[in-house]
Amino acid sequence: MGIKPSYIKTLGLEVLSKNRDRFSSNYDENKQALTSVASIESKRVRNRIAGFITRKINTKRHQ
Repeated sequence: MGIKPSYIKTLGLEVLSKNRDRFSSNYDENKQALTSVASIESKRVRNRIAGFITRKINTKRHQ
């Protein structure tokens, strides 16, 4: 997998803290929610942030 860059973590945590109710444990739904919440021009960055948010939600649920 690899190490996530700090800007992915920073943006992901910021968006997640402000709009927690819009995100779920589904990656595809999170991509759509992220598009409506933030204006991210790069598709690759959007997908990485959506994956980070999905992973955060899923790991919190299993703890």
